[in-house]
Amino acid sequence: MTDQQHKTGFAGYVFEAVERSHLVAVCLLVLLGCALFIPGLATLQPMDRDEPRFAQASKQMLETGDFVDIRFQDEARHKKPVGIYWLQAAAVATGDALGVEDAHRQIWLYRLPSLLGAVLSLLATYWAGLAFLERRSAFLAAVLFAATLLIGVEARLAKTDALLCAVTVASLGALAHAFVASIRGTVLPVWIVWLFWIAMALGLLIKGPITAAIVLFAALAGMRGRQSSAWLKPLFPFWGPVLLLLIVMPWFVAIIMKSGGDFFAASVGQDMLGKVAGAQERHGGPPGLYLVVFFATAWPLAPLFCLALPFLWRARREAGVLFLLGWIVPFWIILELVPTKLPHYVLPLYPAMAILAVMAAERGLIVLDGWGRRLAQLWLVLLPMVALGSLAFGSWWLGDAFPQTAVLLLILALWPAFEAARSLGRGFVGQTGLYAAFATCVIALAAYQIGAPDLQSIRMSGRMAEAFKSGPCQNGAWATTGYAEPSLVFLTRTDLHLVSAEGMAEFLQGPGCRMGFVTQAQKPVFEQAMQAKGLDMKPSKELAGFNINGGKRLTVSLYVKEDNKP
Repeated sequence: MTDQQHKTGFAGYVFEAVERSHLVAVCLLVLLGCALFIPGLATLQPMDRDEPRFAQASKQMLETGDFVDIRFQDEARHKKPVGIYWLQAAAVATGDALGVEDAHRQIWLYRLPSLLGAVLSLLATYWAGLAFLERRSAFLAAVLFAATLLIGVEARLAKTDALLCAVTVASLGALAHAFVASIRGTVLPVWIVWLFWIAMALGLLIKGPITAAIVLFAALAGMRGRQSSAWLKPLFPFWGPVLLLLIVMPWFVAIIMKSGGDFFAASVGQDMLGKVAGAQERHGGPPGLYLVVFFATAWPLAPLFCLALPFLWRARREAGVLFLLGWIVPFWIILELVPTKLPHYVLPLYPAMAILAVMAAERGLIVLDGWGRRLAQLWLVLLPMVALGSLAFGSWWLGDAFPQTAVLLLILALWPAFEAARSLGRGFVGQTGLYAAFATCVIALAAYQIGAPDLQSIRMSGRMAEAFKSGPCQNGAWATTGYAEPSLVFLTRTDLHLVSAEGMAEFLQGPGCRMGFVTQAQKPVFEQAMQAKGLDMKPSKELAGFNINGGKRLTVSLYVKEDNKP
């Protein structure tokens, strides 16, 4: 018996409150999600490269009024469907209507759909867990998932993955309730059927067939567990696929008419099949990489899941366990075999892992003795210590001011981490999860809200954008060479010229007021091109910092040609 079943102690009071009603559980999860995910939402700079690409494409939709085609500057961006761009554009338009200053360049507005997706993912995990667990245990599974580092990162990035997780877990939750209803002989409520098909449609509009693939694998596992496919029938009324088509087809037809088939060539041929054929954009890795990074990205869930592995092996033929393993294992294997590796690809699988870990604890079958428990306790404490050391060392190595407040908070975060480890040693798994979630809240506040903004050297795009905006050419032309991160385009304007070193010399010869940044690496070629044109210009400003995307130190020089200069 674990402490989520007790009625005394720290965890007991929380779980007793949860037991009073689903509304209390939902409210507590929403509050937890806000505490975990809001810090840093507005203070973190746009994180190159994917996030500002999404945000810039959404910004251009608002600028052009074209909500069908997806573009980054003049380049078609047809790798992903339109769902995330519509939601981001709606969030920014709402902020603009409410009077948010310079709303189109406020990255936190573009992150609001991801924040919503992350919070909905917690609620969907709780709901999916209710198919297999008592209310208190389902709540604990949602808490463990909420505390994982990966969902915390994706909640703060204006991309597809937090929302994809939400709709995928909602679809699988509906599938799970249909599966359990067939075992219990109960009638599946029709609203669950509606939710299933709407979530499946949204999954297609957000990231194509990923949701459908994971649902298919879980359904196949459920069919094996039940030795029948009859349990799926309530989820497949004749109007279900029709509803899905009514939701997704209008935009797909519109983009086909607009792009002439280029969308499917880019999204299926280049993006999806390209990831299968080879590592895209240097995001490659060997099979087994996801298993390695799991221990960091799934903290604090990872050590508890490992302690549940003996239970999962013994219960692998049990219908509910088999369903949840079908949710996790087939798609995980595919991701390990695909050459392109990105940590967030496994995010929709973490809720099922949380449910299985808590299922083992609920039955008193999680391993709480021997070296495995001691390693789990060590890992619960080690990761906050790594975060503390990384922030302190990083600020020194980058040459930024020492982030005293953030470091102090990270030191304080060690207390709930130690308490989580101590609770695990006493067999209090529920209390372990709550303390770990509290530690994650403190880490998020320290790292995202306070620590990262203090590292000015990594905010190159923001500092360059400020230099552009404070310069004399507000209505002139702007350009950059050697540094072409999408965040700089997003923070400045869509018509920012991305040119070569020779092109910069030609650009600065053009009419009107002009400003351009040149990196130190491109400077010799630029100066040679300037000399060939008989021009002699000195930089008006220099900025030094660190490009976290390229992993290199960077110095850029700003050149200004005002209207009255040749």
